[in-house]
Amino acid sequence: MVSILVAGLVSGSIYALIASGLSLVWGALGVFNFAHGVLLMMGAYVAWWVSAPGGLGLGLLVGILACIAFLILAGGLLYALLVRPWIGTANAELTVIMTTIAGAMFLENAALYLFGGRLKVLDQVVSGTVSIGGTAMQAQNLLVIVLAPLLLGALALFLKLSKYGLAIRAIAQNREAAQLLGIRIERMYLATFAVSAVLAGVAGVMIGGLFNLSPGMGSDPLLRAFLVVVFGGLGSLPGTIVAAYLIGLIEAGSSYYIGIYWTPVVLFAVLITVLLVRPNGLLGRPA
Repeated sequence: MVSILVAGLVSGSIYALIASGLSLVWGALGVFNFAHGVLLMMGAYVAWWVSAPGGLGLGLLVGILACIAFLILAGGLLYALLVRPWIGTANAELTVIMTTIAGAMFLENAALYLFGGRLKVLDQVVSGTVSIGGTAMQAQNLLVIVLAPLLLGALALFLKLSKYGLAIRAIAQNREAAQLLGIRIERMYLATFAVSAVLAGVAGVMIGGLFNLSPGMGSDPLLRAFLVVVFGGLGSLPGTIVAAYLIGLIEAGSSYYIGIYWTPVVLFAVLITVLLVRPNGLLGRPA
């Protein structure tokens, strides 16, 4: 039971980090960024390239800092090139889905060209094992379980207390009113994408410490994050976090008791059942 709980919390923590960025962009801009999974992959590869002896060999701490700096820039560029031209146009939601999918495919192939198809191994932030409740687990797993709530708490404080966070929330509630108050919409959109990209990059480093790196490593987490955002309620950050941990625990429990191949069936069954009862998700508000 303890091992199932640990596996569920690790998965839920990673899903919460990824899905929070996706939810943040949806809440502020009303679009889905389907290149979010590629940002995760790029963060992991940058950390590997800067830190590993096969790259620059500067150590993991420098690699993580480089990953964060790179993703702030990458998030801004992604917004400027793939999203900004379509904001305010007819069918902007569908157009942005297509442009970000196309961008994701381009960046995946670019990573394949630059780094090759051979799997890469990123060093773990902490190594070794720890014992909890008589069950041994990797220290990296415990780090993920502890770090994710801290980062999400910092995100909540940023949105609640900082000038930029309050502006992002104001735009999410009413863009026109926020603009009349003098809030610079474009700057806040850039900040939203930068924060979202950094969350994806941190999740990429965490996943990279547990599994191998590959150009397609962001695809499956993106699908899970999309389910989490819908399950929790579109644009609801608390709902997204609750849904992420629920899905992580459901995945771990169903994989153990009925097999990993039935896990997607169970997840979709739970999602459909919840949406039949609460069409706006667990904590979503009516449109």
